[in-house]
Amino acid sequence: MEPEDLPFVVGEHRRHFPDGFFARLGPRFLTSYTATYLTSPHARAYVAEAEGLPAGFLVGVTDPAAHRSWLVRTHGRRLALRACTALVTRPGLLLHFLRTRLGRYSRKLLPSRHRRQEPPAADRDGVTAVLAHVAVADRARSLGLGAALVERFTQDAADAGCARVTLVTATGPAGAGPFYERLDWQRTGESHTPEGRLFAVYEHPLPGASPHNPARHDQGPAQ
Repeated sequence: MEPEDLPFVVGEHRRHFPDGFFARLGPRFLTSYTATYLTSPHARAYVAEAEGLPAGFLVGVTDPAAHRSWLVRTHGRRLALRACTALVTRPGLLLHFLRTRLGRYSRKLLPSRHRRQEPPAADRDGVTAVLAHVAVADRARSLGLGAALVERFTQDAADAGCARVTLVTATGPAGAGPFYERLDWQRTGESHTPEGRLFAVYEHPLPGASPHNPARHDQGPAQ
């Protein structure tokens, strides 16, 4: 993914995931947030093309805790300003944020001297990578682009020494569970958004992962 791909990626993100909190903050915030995947050493961002045009995208992180720390340190103030600007112009969303996310974000993102230290790099084979978002434009469905994007990310996560990849998808007909099951992902549980929406959790073990080394499950600052 390159900076010039961001208008396509943000448009598809908002179309496929309109209920996500970051999408509801508007295209300006979502563009700034998505751009951080392009420069984070702990993130991956890809665009798939069809007939020379962008037709799908995937973003994910190979070390959620390290990525979150980098994000707050490098872009935290700018993203917070963009988010505050968006919330001020959306009073209903601001009230929703105060009710459902303020405490959660504060615990995850604000520095704390009581917070556990990050494990050394030698323990990276226990890290669980997170596939954050993947989408394919309607005009490019059935071309195998989604599967190719997922395969690329899982391979890069394996190369980074991760033990497994995890993701969440909506349950029921709106979710992509059957797609991931066809790719040999395993449904391992359920999770709820702050609004109470139910999501299915899927995992994909990576080659070379040690069964005796417990993975660190950390989905990062979920929306």
